[in-house]
Amino acid sequence: MIYVISDLHGFPFGKFRELLQSAGFSDADQLYVLGDVVDRGADGVEYLLWLKEQSNAELILGNHEAMMRKCDFLFAPNALELMKKLDNEQRVSLSIWMSNGAEETVRGLFSRGAEERGELLGYLSGLALYREISAGERRFLLVHSGLRDFAPQKTLDDYSETDMIWNRPVLTDRYFDDRLTVFGHTPTFFYGEEHKGKIITTDTWLDIDVGVGYGNPPVLLRLDDMKQFGLSVR
Repeated sequence: MIYVISDLHGFPFGKFRELLQSAGFSDADQLYVLGDVVDRGADGVEYLLWLKEQSNAELILGNHEAMMRKCDFLFAPNALELMKKLDNEQRVSLSIWMSNGAEETVRGLFSRGAEERGELLGYLSGLALYREISAGERRFLLVHSGLRDFAPQKTLDDYSETDMIWNRPVLTDRYFDDRLTVFGHTPTFFYGEEHKGKIITTDTWLDIDVGVGYGNPPVLLRLDDMKQFGLSVR
């Protein structure tokens, strides 16, 4: 079975493990996390440490992981010393990340040793922008934010990293007819309060960012049969 979830934003890691258990997730299954496990909540680094060790779980690059790895000086053995002499580009990168809820993640990062921070940077540097998979006799494209300026004649290589991690679709957008595009990034309540805490499904895409970063419990989706699993409380 193949499961997807997105935008956990430091949601309590123990509760996330309970969610996987409630769905019957096992070593024989595959999990894709569609970006943004870090920032806002306290457990983002714990997710990264767990995910990098899993053979059956993969993190797709989100904009928050991209902002994190752009601050690569924080992963260095002498990070505290380097922070005293940042150049302008580094200061801007850190400021942008901090303004997007990075405080808890930075705290978690510095609670780890230099070797572990280095391993995390290597892991972040290797994250894929998307995956194309099949489940339950259907094809899926998994990506963090959908596809900016979508055109059916484009190949996936025609889209930039920014196109795949910072896009904000509108409800009338259409993607591929021969596969479902599954993404997060835009909390579903942005499209109206009637969507709060719920996955949005159209005939060509699904938005599975249910707003965990804004206090809603996560929803885990099993692609084989489109069954949803959730927690009643955060």
